[in-house]
Amino acid sequence: MIALDVRLAREGFTLACAFASDARVLALHGPSGAGKSTLANLIAGVARPDSGRIAVDGVDLVDTARGIFLPPEKRRIGVVFQDALLFPHLSVRQNIVFGRFFTPRGERRAPYDAIIDTLGVGHLLERRPATLSGGERQRVGLARALFSSPRLLLMDEPMAALDHARRQEIMSLIERLRDEFRTPIILVSHSAGEIARLADEAVVIDHGRVAAQGAPLDVLPGASRLIEGGRFGLISSLTARVASVDASYGVTRLAHPAGDILVAARFPDMREARVAIRATDVALARSYPADTSVRTILRGRIERIETNGGALAFVTLALAGGDRLVAAVTRLALDELGLTTGAEAFALVKSVAMDERAV
Repeated sequence: MIALDVRLAREGFTLACAFASDARVLALHGPSGAGKSTLANLIAGVARPDSGRIAVDGVDLVDTARGIFLPPEKRRIGVVFQDALLFPHLSVRQNIVFGRFFTPRGERRAPYDAIIDTLGVGHLLERRPATLSGGERQRVGLARALFSSPRLLLMDEPMAALDHARRQEIMSLIERLRDEFRTPIILVSHSAGEIARLADEAVVIDHGRVAAQGAPLDVLPGASRLIEGGRFGLISSLTARVASVDASYGVTRLAHPAGDILVAARFPDMREARVAIRATDVALARSYPADTSVRTILRGRIERIETNGGALAFVTLALAGGDRLVAAVTRLALDELGLTTGAEAFALVKSVAMDERAV
């Protein structure tokens, strides 16, 4: 999908990053000021690197050694910013079709009706941006970007200004774009929860350098000391089948190969669900616990243990079925329980700690 090796120096800051990835959704992650948005601007063509190369799907967008610099309108990159940046004097319909004018006729493949239907903006088409909510503006921005038949969707903190409910809505839409339209996505985000849910691969940026690259659950624990929220922002995402709904208790039981997951909400219309679990909400046990109020107990094997140089340890469990779950515990607990890499362990998650709005 993308390969780059760029350098850009500004007063007090130098960006020097190199990586390549074929991920469907690649996340650029790191603390504020790390260089994520600067890198996004270089990819989009809003800024020029001092030196280096950027290629998408084998097409050179920038190659300073060969004097190549494609202007933004010729890169076929759909960009969605934190603010959707819609044209205020145009209707929603006019905003959506605007980006297509820069796409060569032979490459205009995006299906208008499918995009409108998927993003749920059909009832907004005749309205002006000033009358839209934040979530509606982002949906229109996504529709505009997708309708341009882009080689790549570039999303720079698209959910940062939204409340929790709108953020969940936009994440669901991004999942649909990823799965139904097969358009590669680069997601710039400082939220570990967004990345754990959406991304196949993450590149961690710190002080303008690539600090780590890999699967989200491989790199996020080590990056937690850098990111906003620290251990409280580290979230694992598990996929499970809806097994039963108990209307009398108002709970849903999800069947996962590692054990049942009980969610304190009813989801009668779902067949499959993805659950977000914070690392700070996971406790560990050496043996299967008895006489506990915790209803979600998942069996796994310790794949990795990372420490942050202080009191904490991040333990990654490889669960049956292929998912992985990260638990944040103290190093004291780790040593007293004798938990080591390769050992079997049980993860305990309180149902009330899981946010049913994120399911």
